[in-house]
Amino acid sequence: MKYYSTNGQAPIADLEKAVVKGLAEDRGLYMPKEIYKLPKQFFDDIQTMKFQDIAYNVASNFFGDDVDGDALQDIVYDTLSFDCPVVKVEKNIYALELFHGPTLAFKDVGARFMARLLQYFIKRGSSKARSNGTVNVLVATSGDTGSAVANGFLGVEGIHVYVLYPKGKVSPIQECQFTTLGKNITAIEVDGVFDDCQALVKSAFMDKELNKHMKLTSANSINVARFLPQAFYYFNAFARMKALKKADELVMCVPSGNFGNICSALFGHEMGLPIKRFIAANNANDVFYQYLQTGRYEPKSSIQTLANAMDVGDPSNFARIINLYSQNNQFTPEATHHRITNLISGSTYSDYHIAETMRQCYNKTGYVLDPHGACGYQALKDGLKPGEVGVFCETAHPAKFKEKVDDILGIDIEIPARLKAFMEGEKQSVEMTKEFADFKVYLMQQ
Repeated sequence: MKYYSTNGQAPIADLEKAVVKGLAEDRGLYMPKEIYKLPKQFFDDIQTMKFQDIAYNVASNFFGDDVDGDALQDIVYDTLSFDCPVVKVEKNIYALELFHGPTLAFKDVGARFMARLLQYFIKRGSSKARSNGTVNVLVATSGDTGSAVANGFLGVEGIHVYVLYPKGKVSPIQECQFTTLGKNITAIEVDGVFDDCQALVKSAFMDKELNKHMKLTSANSINVARFLPQAFYYFNAFARMKALKKADELVMCVPSGNFGNICSALFGHEMGLPIKRFIAANNANDVFYQYLQTGRYEPKSSIQTLANAMDVGDPSNFARIINLYSQNNQFTPEATHHRITNLISGSTYSDYHIAETMRQCYNKTGYVLDPHGACGYQALKDGLKPGEVGVFCETAHPAKFKEKVDDILGIDIEIPARLKAFMEGEKQSVEMTKEFADFKVYLMQQ
């Protein structure tokens, strides 16, 4: 498989280069030149298949030209050591629980898959992945990405991870999941917002002196190996709903921040996944919602909300969505907007509405939503049409936001044992300004 840049000015890359570099030379995001359709027989039988087997078929379609079949199967099966059940919340509304991985968040799959794939390329010993020392992974996080990546790469030989996160803007439990690990994980506490962290990462990739000093790649969803494996979730959701005979008019709703998760779902749709339509649920950071309404993309500074992992004012993967539906600029902006709005609708919710949704859902059904899942649940409540069945992504365990959930619902939610273990560790972090010059000086000293 060959990969091109969304900006159209970088050389064509193979998978290994796309994974190792993370970002193309022209600051664009890598896109696969072809998206192959999966065979009809796969979808005919999918309800009888296990999650791991479904994921291996999808992974082979994405990565089979570039990774040995046995190695790819090992990577997939190691990544998916857990299930992601579909749970009925109320009539025609189901939750796809993506929080059964090591850090209890949906990003566990992409992070672990990328760690194993990068390790595969390093061990294979090719010139692109082998460096004179360590491969350094830079990742910006608004909450769950940092913990998923840190734990996915923890102890992986030949790789060091730097997690950049906005000071005071992630939950205490999220923070302890990547600041207490040590070993090959360094947490960098940035005096700014998520967009500042993301800007530091992108600037580092473009700095020639820094890239001569150290081998850099990213584990944010800008990396194809991070976001593409998240498509596994949507194929599994379709399979589970088909087993329930509820898949004919299926709507998927994805709480969306940097748009890697819904982007992976859209790639799945291009592979033939028969989802009727998608809903992108936003918090008050409504840049994509406004694009759907107006056809204009106008990024802005992010706003801090209850659903902090979605606090993104300039989502990176918007470029991939535009590129996907413009077919690499073959369609006009107006035609591209029309194609997108035919498949994707949007919703946006204030903190007040998120809290109200959490209370109403708990009082009515007993189901405990986290603030991000609440956006997805409410978007289905507001947007489902007669005859449709909706599945929303419950992207993280509500205990990761214990203070907020307890306060809103008036309960004392139990903290799972694996989260308690993180909370017992000692915080280790490096304080950093949001100025790239300071960040560069720090990295040049490593």
